[in-house]
Amino acid sequence: MLREEYAMTSNSHGSASPDNLTPPQPAMPSVNRVTTADITASLKAGFADFLARPVMSGFFGLFYAVFGILLVWSLVWLGKIWMIIPAVVGFPLVAPFAAAGLYEMSRRMQKDEPFGWSDILTVMANQRKREMGWMAFVTLFIFWVWMYQIRLWLVITLQNASFSDFDGFLNAVFFTPEGWTFLAIGTCAGALLSAVLFAVTVVAMPMLLDRETNFVSAMLTSIQVVKENPVVMLGWAAIISVTVLVSMVPAFLGLIFTLPILGHTTWHLYQRAVTHAEG
Repeated sequence: MLREEYAMTSNSHGSASPDNLTPPQPAMPSVNRVTTADITASLKAGFADFLARPVMSGFFGLFYAVFGILLVWSLVWLGKIWMIIPAVVGFPLVAPFAAAGLYEMSRRMQKDEPFGWSDILTVMANQRKREMGWMAFVTLFIFWVWMYQIRLWLVITLQNASFSDFDGFLNAVFFTPEGWTFLAIGTCAGALLSAVLFAVTVVAMPMLLDRETNFVSAMLTSIQVVKENPVVMLGWAAIISVTVLVSMVPAFLGLIFTLPILGHTTWHLYQRAVTHAEG
């Protein structure tokens, strides 16, 4: 009798232990339908956030602009003339990660929480211990794929072209049939990579700052937002792309103003697209 009771107890404990060892998975938040009115309202709120803290907001835009200038200067110094155009075109791909501090600023302003430089920079530094680091890896990996495939198509389509300076490269790309082929292929490949990155990051970055979740859930939620609102999200992607590219024309300096506004706007659009975290 004692052996039977011991066996029953052991079996019951054995069947229960796997459930106890399985960590609870965060529930996937539901997404909302958004309209062009939501984008307009988010842009107004983002601009208001920028005006509320223009110096701190502009700092993140300045940091992004300086990074772009150094990137181009480094390519010129290394003699990698052919990499300048793809690097500049692909540069906006890392903008969502660069705006992480802006998301935190908007989050605190929305909750009327006081904050200073140390508060925002500390939060950003602490993200390396959370899931944001994985999102940065995803962003930089796609940027690396973009640069690698551009190099591949450059070799295939412009293998007979010769250029020793930037002017020669521009002439080979824009004024030869081989260059037109390169531009067509590069544009299609860039559009595909940009669409993938936009879909997985449009609300993933602010979501990781807003609640305790993993980067896979954040990316899946971001994809769901795009899936539920394809036309509106396509419009928002077009606004981001055109604004960032135009802002880079005056030596990247336009990004000092436009990146903060777009970053703050992204936070408010995320708030409208994804149900609020409990608590």
